[in-house]
Amino acid sequence: MANSTKSQTKVVGTTIDAMVKEGKALATIWKQTNSLKDTTKASGFDTRLGKLLQQLKASAPVDSGQISRQTLTTHGVHIIDRRRRSEALWFVENEVECRDFIAKSKKGFTSLTALQASMRKASKEAEAPTTKVEEVEAPTTKVEPSNVGQSPVSKQVVFDKLVKVCDANGIDMLELAEMIIDHSTAPTVTEVAA
Repeated sequence: MANSTKSQTKVVGTTIDAMVKEGKALATIWKQTNSLKDTTKASGFDTRLGKLLQQLKASAPVDSGQISRQTLTTHGVHIIDRRRRSEALWFVENEVECRDFIAKSKKGFTSLTALQASMRKASKEAEAPTTKVEEVEAPTTKVEPSNVGQSPVSKQVVFDKLVKVCDANGIDMLELAEMIIDHSTAPTVTEVAA
């Protein structure tokens, strides 16, 4: 019976007591003002908080995907603002990208909120040019009114329009000519039935 109780208190290589102790330590330094540079160090507030929340999230029921209020209270981190908890968890889950972005940035960041906003803006800007380039590269075809039901057109008019359509869509004229020849020499349904 003692063994089953011990196995229940062990969560992802860390005991619940150690996680509670870490949570209470974080709660005591929550109100202290620290720069982002200090809080994102390996022993900094946001990094420690994010790692604790990551462990709590991993031990939460799979169907909920959230940390219960009771668990937050038990670990003493319920007094930390939920936005700060969310940002710390986001930072730990995206730590490599965040550290690269901070290193490449010309300006310093004062908070994780500013870092998040800047990274979001940069990713939108990175995606925007590719869609604009695709739009520019797409061939623009002018839709001309149909002549169906009107006076018959000459073979030359049909040929000229066919050349325009092939050029606008990158279609090889020789392949199209082979398809037309194959179509014209293929037996019709009435010829097959006879």
